[in-house]
Amino acid sequence: MKRYRSLLFTLASVLLFACQPKDPALMTSTLLNGGWQFSEHGKNEWLPATVPGSVHTDLLANGKIEDPFYRLNERDVQWIDKLDWDYKTSFTVDKTLLRKDRIALDFKGLDTYAQVFVNGQQVIATDNMFREYLVDIKPYLEEGENTLLITFLSPIQEGIKKYDANGFVIMVSDNDLAAIGEVEGGKKVSAYVRKAPYHFGWDWGPRLVPSGIWRPVHLKAWDEARIENLQVVQHEVQDDLAKFSAIIEVDSETEKPATYRVEVDGQKAGSVVVNLQKGLHTYSVDFEIENPKLWWTNGLGEQPLYTITANLTVNDRTTQKTDRIGIRTLELVRDQDEDGTSFYFKLNGVPVFMKGANYIPNDVFVARVSDEQYRKVVNTAKTSNMNMLRVWGGGIYENDIFYDLCDEAGILVWQDFMFACSMYPGDEAFLNNVKEEAIDNIKRLRNHPSIALWCGNNEILAAWYGWGWKRDEEAKNQANADKMWKAYEDIFHKILPDAVEAFDASRSYWASSPSSGTGVPADLVNGDEHYWGVWWGKEPFQTYATHIARFMSEYGFQSFPEFKSVKQYALPEDYDIVSEVMNSHQRSSIGNKTIEYYMLQDYDQPKDFESFLYVNHVLQAEGIKFAVEGHRRAMPFCMGSLYWQINDCWPVASWSSTDYYQRWKALQYFVKKGFESVLVSPYIDENFLKVGIVNDELREINAQLNLRMVNFDGEVVWEKAVLADVPANSSASYFDVNRYDFLRDKDSYRQVLVAEVIEGGKVIASNVFYFRPVKEMKLPTPEVTYEIVPEEGGYTISVKTDKLAKNLFMTIGDEEGFFSDNYFDLLPDETAEITLSTSVSEEKLREVFNIQTLDAAFK
Repeated sequence: MKRYRSLLFTLASVLLFACQPKDPALMTSTLLNGGWQFSEHGKNEWLPATVPGSVHTDLLANGKIEDPFYRLNERDVQWIDKLDWDYKTSFTVDKTLLRKDRIALDFKGLDTYAQVFVNGQQVIATDNMFREYLVDIKPYLEEGENTLLITFLSPIQEGIKKYDANGFVIMVSDNDLAAIGEVEGGKKVSAYVRKAPYHFGWDWGPRLVPSGIWRPVHLKAWDEARIENLQVVQHEVQDDLAKFSAIIEVDSETEKPATYRVEVDGQKAGSVVVNLQKGLHTYSVDFEIENPKLWWTNGLGEQPLYTITANLTVNDRTTQKTDRIGIRTLELVRDQDEDGTSFYFKLNGVPVFMKGANYIPNDVFVARVSDEQYRKVVNTAKTSNMNMLRVWGGGIYENDIFYDLCDEAGILVWQDFMFACSMYPGDEAFLNNVKEEAIDNIKRLRNHPSIALWCGNNEILAAWYGWGWKRDEEAKNQANADKMWKAYEDIFHKILPDAVEAFDASRSYWASSPSSGTGVPADLVNGDEHYWGVWWGKEPFQTYATHIARFMSEYGFQSFPEFKSVKQYALPEDYDIVSEVMNSHQRSSIGNKTIEYYMLQDYDQPKDFESFLYVNHVLQAEGIKFAVEGHRRAMPFCMGSLYWQINDCWPVASWSSTDYYQRWKALQYFVKKGFESVLVSPYIDENFLKVGIVNDELREINAQLNLRMVNFDGEVVWEKAVLADVPANSSASYFDVNRYDFLRDKDSYRQVLVAEVIEGGKVIASNVFYFRPVKEMKLPTPEVTYEIVPEEGGYTISVKTDKLAKNLFMTIGDEEGFFSDNYFDLLPDETAEITLSTSVSEEKLREVFNIQTLDAAFK
């Protein structure tokens, strides 16, 4: 009888469990971002940790290290990456959760070598910063509190193991700053580790190699089925109808019917009954959008986005996946023409000149980049009339918010895979790791309308052929050189293009930047080009207008941050460009000398450190102005101009147009004007003075080109008006005269050419052109007056001058604020109205406001 009662009790318990009300949701997800602690491995000395984060930032927050960006502190923290580190937290699991069919940890980013333990049991070991990992943990869970421990092995020590095991040394560029990192034997391990290459150093970045949980961790649980991924495939777009398929990848625990329904902006668009199969399988629903609104790049139209929701219902319970799309057609056009092979993007049937910049991570510690910082850099691109950013291959596949913001701003993204300036291993484990990394990131990003192109790598082909790597390696050991090249072909000619074809077939793949095609080194007539003759080759700025390829995807010139920014990482005793601190925050091997070399070609020696920084900003901006205008004038032969670079990852002298603190340099103001939809551009072409007009708009402009020579006192000494009917999407010259004849009766030392395009009585484009370098000009000493008027969110500042005020630069001391324009040339009898966005009081503003002009910067 006792045994019988026991059986009845067991049966009742089973029935009670089976009759428990089911969670109405198939899937639950909990963010595990609280209660984390960290310790050096084996020491058991636990301190609070922030997740997402990194070891370096957690040590900094706990006062264990000084700010690595300040002065020379970078040198004092190189020990961190040689150690292993533990992170732990706990989480509670109740009976309801335990009844789920599957429970998993979803790691969005572990950097890099992580051993994960749940309740003391190892559940996974990872080896790739760029991959996502979904780990089943239900067998290891207990009701109540559970522990999660992650041990991060030293990326340097693990890298050394792979370096030593490889059998020969792989070619790696000098950007890997192993010497600063005090790595054993100076071994450059960055190529062996699937981790952001720039962490190991670059010629604009520090050598700080973090570990940690750099993206969120979720505890996920589900019954029966889970939507792993949603892909929206566009088939056809007409004015009245667009046709799509919504393809979901489902991880199913069961074999049974389910309803798959697609919604567009909350409205049902398609539905089908599917028979789920166990395991991972795909299911598709076709749907249509009537009268589709096309997505255009910034400057050409709007960026409407549609929310697509995939709903999977099993036994009256639903799980869903949501993403946004933009409706557009985009192709990389590679047609033979009389010059070679074209390289341009056609958007919605229209060839579009790409105006923009290269983009690197906003911080060496990427987990601490805020949403606001992302908004600021993308808004800078949009405000500066850009339509493309290139996510460079030595950083990271960016966070989702970056691509969301680009979708909203109309900024196309040239997306590199994360390989730069190194050869790579070719063993099976490494190649498989690369394959999974590519699949993860293609799937994550492919629905974004902003993604324009997948590019295999940055400058590796150029290094192999153009930098002499092939020659040098073959001279040392032909067999090893062959192995390196085979690994290159396996990764960039097979694995990556195959992944793009399999998972995002509508987009183009470009194997290496720069190049003229797969495995073909770059030239000027068949592909994209990185031009560094200006800077590394010390060629004059004017060559920017003659060394032009089909698509200019890199070029640049350096400047230091402005003085206000320098004061945030240096002390007054450091205020010299050759001081130890300033040299440490200058990573180009030729940096300071090259800046000074170019400066003294066009300018006199600045009178002090602060003036040097200011003139350096003007030098950089004026130099890149040659490039931007030259590239645009060369349209349609050249169809892209992406300068290096829009941002910084720490406070440093670099090629950036905004510094680490996201303050605009002169260059950012100049490219904003240089990328306007209508550009007027005076220039010298051999013995001729010409004036070009570029029209990116999709309409013809019936305008008048007004030209005048003005002396520095404001007197007009010559003027001419030319009718200019400018076709849509075109570039042409509208004024052409022998330069020597033109200047015969003019004073090029004291006069400037002003060019304006007038449409309907309104100036739609303007520019100025000087015939001599600044050090030859007879610059006056202007008397600049201004009026400050409070407005909502800041002030309007009206500025006037009695004589030419060249490169007028406004500052507000160490206060924060943004000027709508700066570093501009102001002519006599003209008024510039500038908006200053700031929270500074009017009293304080009047105390700190200052204006500087170029004439006062020299000894």
